Amino acid sequence: MKKTMVLFILIILFYVIIGHVSAEKLIPDEAIRLRVIPNSNDTYDQEVKIKVRDMIQEEMYDLLKDTKGIEEARERIVLNLPKIEDEVNSLLKNENYNLGYNVSFGSHYFPEKQYKGVTYDAGMYESLLITLGKGEGNNWWCVLFPPLCLIEAEESTEVEYKSFIAEMIEKFM
Repeated sequence: MKKTMVLFILIILFYVIIGHVSAEKLIPDEAIRLRVIPNSNDTYDQEVKIKVRDMIQEEMYDLLKDTKGIEEARERIVLNLPKIEDEVNSLLKNENYNLGYNVSFGSHYFPEKQYKGVTYDAGMYESLLITLGKGEGNNWWCVLFPPLCLIEAEESTEVEYKSFIAEMIEKFM
């Protein structure tokens, strides 16, 4: 009985330690994020944000799908910034959106965010940032490179990760 209890405690500790380490590494150190900040939280501004998000994800997927490394991804983004701005401008004109916008690539502040039980730290991160109007609404962001959000956008299916150990512990508790 004591051996079983010790084994059980060791398994729990292993799960907690591995879970903590893997949660911290969901976003690699060398990553480029994509962030869209709407003018406000009203329905229209949020709908425009979603349209910009969908369009830019598709554009970025085409641009970065065969990129070999972060340096190449940076270069492609920088070289295509005028095209990205034109695409955003065109979409906003079609939406009769007259509040202005800004597209920039560089180091930008991201607030802390919790998503699916994982806390992403606030800080300055390399990113492609699209700000609509005053940029005071709830934002959307993802990892542009490596293409975590682009794969998600392309496949449009949600992947759920499970832990065998966690499921075994849940069965016994």
